[in-house]
This record gives sequence, structure tokens and C-alpha cells, in this order.
Amino acid sequence: MKTAIQSRKRVLGISATVLAFLLLVLFLIPTQPYFYLSQQLSPVPKKLSCTTIDLLSAHCSTPHPGKPLIQYAIMIDAGSSGSRVHVYKFNFCQQEPELENEVFHMLEPGLSAYPDDPERAADSLEDLLKVAMETVPESMQSCTPIAVKATAGLRLLGVAKSKLILEAVRQRLETKYPFRVTEVDTMNGKDEGVYAWITVNYLLDNLKGSGYGKSAATFDLGGASTQIVFEPTFIDRSEAMVPGDHVYQLDYAHQRFDLYQHSYLGFGLNEARKRIKQSVVELWQSDLSSLSNHNVYHPCLPENHTETIKYTTEDSTRQIDLIGTGAGHAACRGVIEKIFNKETVCPFNPCAFNGIYQPSLKDTFLHDRDLYVFSYFYDLTQPLGMPLEFSVRELGELSERVCRGDPEAFRHIPNALQAIKQNPDYCLDLTYTHALLRIGYEIPPDRTVRTAKKIRDAETGWCLGASIAMMNDNKLCRK
Repeated sequence: MKTAIQSRKRVLGISATVLAFLLLVLFLIPTQPYFYLSQQLSPVPKKLSCTTIDLLSAHCSTPHPGKPLIQYAIMIDAGSSGSRVHVYKFNFCQQEPELENEVFHMLEPGLSAYPDDPERAADSLEDLLKVAMETVPESMQSCTPIAVKATAGLRLLGVAKSKLILEAVRQRLETKYPFRVTEVDTMNGKDEGVYAWITVNYLLDNLKGSGYGKSAATFDLGGASTQIVFEPTFIDRSEAMVPGDHVYQLDYAHQRFDLYQHSYLGFGLNEARKRIKQSVVELWQSDLSSLSNHNVYHPCLPENHTETIKYTTEDSTRQIDLIGTGAGHAACRGVIEKIFNKETVCPFNPCAFNGIYQPSLKDTFLHDRDLYVFSYFYDLTQPLGMPLEFSVRELGELSERVCRGDPEAFRHIPNALQAIKQNPDYCLDLTYTHALLRIGYEIPPDRTVRTAKKIRDAETGWCLGASIAMMNDNKLCRK
């Protein structure tokens, strides 16, 4: 994938004077096509659900030669916990696309909630597609690319079931909607992580000029998987990463970035939570046959909290009642650390966890470079009053306060107590996120990380990076 990016300051508003000037230009040059095609588009209808400003750029009136003035792109993120639509508006005032605006909407559950009913899975996207239809001007819809990319949640259903669901979604898009359908597929973890890295560094203006050693690292924690992507730098420039699938060579803006990436399927928050609960049951496995009530005590759950899980072995599946002990952060951490399999033999050193090679962040990613953690990292910390920048140690201290169950620790933070009360897994979840950064990825405790849901009004995550790559496709509009 080769994409050149030049980030520029976005201006979402437009003055009446500038708008009048642009309308005059549009009126005087009626032959200027909105898209660069083999033939010009029909004139824009006078009556549209969108306004005329949606057809114009706030930055220029004339596009770069051979480019459209405005290009929309639609990306649907079919994640494990829900589906989200991102409708992007770009201009081509310069050779590379500049993001002007984003419309975002999400809903639950995701496609994977319908493993045996592909048509219902396709139905679940209708509200998101309605948002896209209302956002993209009618005259541009047939030239607007759309992609649906499923992530780890659908991968866990297996090839056969996920294929049927994606075929139903593609059929729905191609028969009911006017957009140009590009990809409807399951995205591998490698692309998911790298696209998120592109998004964050594009929005931070880290990809222009001499970019070596300036980019931010990204850590994405989804429901089913977690990704790490960063550009390691070595004191001796002749040094390099050990060759392998973890190396991702990326060309951006006439620069090459040698990235380290890895996606850990099964270590997203929802899947990790299941494994952590199962792991305690496994400790009691030899005693389960003698337990008449099948009760198992779990240190990561609040005192006296009870929930039932299914525990499956080779011989049987049984219902197990987990009873919380409220034992605190240290006891919970002792259970969680085991799932990282730090003792697994690694083919090359240094290693992160689960037997996976990873260049040391301490040695190859210096303190003056940013570490961005997002998705569930953001969702768990912000309701509890954490700043957007905090050290790994401070994240551990936050999990300690939650696991203590002391209401006084959060009484001064609006809605924090309610958030903790509504989620009995809060202690487990925070302890896991801290352990993932500190034990898993081995980030030093005093290292500062940043979290964000948006950067410059655009959502973090992989969708923007994937949309920019999608616009490299030179196919004509849908016929």
C-alpha cells in the first residue's frame, strides 16, 4: 500500500462571504466535474437532502489537476461488540486527500451476534446505511466507495459462518444502495493495527517531512483482539528488527516506515475477561466433581457478586457459579498475569508475551515519543476522572482504588460511582488493561501514555487509515 499524506489544518466552518464566492465560482464554471471521470457527471439536482455546502470545500474552489474537488468515503467497522459507520468528507485541494468532516454512528450488537442468520446480520446495518444515505449528497452517491470490514469478532465464528454473513451484507449493499461497493470482508489483525497507526499519526501530523523516529506508537484494545504498532529506532542505524511477519514496510509521502506490528487474537477485553474467569475455574477443576453446588470464588469480582458461566471440558459442559470475594487488586493481578504465558519459549529475544517477539519499547522507543492507547483503554479510564495523559503506574493505582470498593475514592467524580456499580467487571477490566501494558507489552511504569477517542475531531481507530487507502482505487463510479 502506497499512500502519501499531507496533514493540514481542518476548518469546518465557512463564512458567508467565502460561501457566496464559492457559489459564484460554481455558477460560472458549470462544466467543472465533481469527480474525475471519463465523462462528466450530470448537473447537480437543485433539490437535495444535503445542502450545497456539502458539495464544496471550505479550503479551495479548484481541485488539484486530475482530482475531484470533494470525495466522500464510507467505512463500516463490523466489530465484535457492535457496528459503526464512518462517513468521511475529503477535499483534494492538493494532490493528497485532506479530511474536512466525519459523521459517526454506532449500534449494538455486531454482526457476530447473528451466527446462524445472515439476513438478520445484514438487517442490523440498515440504520447505519440510512446515516450514510442522509450524509452523502445524492449526486455523489454512485461515486462514493463503501467498505464493510469485520474484525476479530467475526473471525471467531469460523470461516463458513462469517462467509455467509459477509455474502448477505454484500448482496444487500449491491442491490439496495447506490454506493460503489469495494470490500466486504474480514480484516486481518495486521491491517487493523497498521490502519489505526496511520490514522493516529496522520491526525498528529507525524507523517510529513523527515518522519524517522517521530511517529507515535498505537495500542488498540478491542473486544476480541488487541494490536500494537510502532516504529522502533535503533542507536545504530545498521541494526534492524528480526525478519518475520511482524515487520510491516509502509511507504507514505515518499517516506518508508519500518513498523513492528502484532495482533493478539483472544486478548481483547471481552475475550480476556472470559479467559480470566475460566482460569479460576481451572484451578478448582479437580474439586468440581465433589462440589454439589459448583461454586467457585473469584478475586476479581466484587464481594458477594454472583454470576453463572459455562465451563466446558473434553467430557462435559457444566454451569459454574462465580462468587466475588473483593480480594483486591493484588489478588486479581495474580490471576490475570497467568493468561499472558510469559514463560512460553520465544524463538527470538526480546519477547512480549505468549511467545511473541517484540523489540523492547524501553530501548527502541524513547521517552520523547508518544504512546497512544485507545478504544477500551479510553472507555474504562475516562468515566473515572483520569486525565488524557497518565503513567502506567497511575493506571495501576486507579485499578487498586476500584478493586478496593471504597466509594469515597470516587465520590467527587460525577457519575463515577454509578459507572462502577453498573459494571461488576470494572476491577477485572482495569487490572487487565494495566497488566497488558506493564506485564504484556513491558512498558516501564513511569512511562506516560495518552488516550483519546478523537484527535482533531476525527475518531481514532483504523477506519480513517483504511478509508484513505480505499480512495487509492482508481475504479470509475458505479454504473
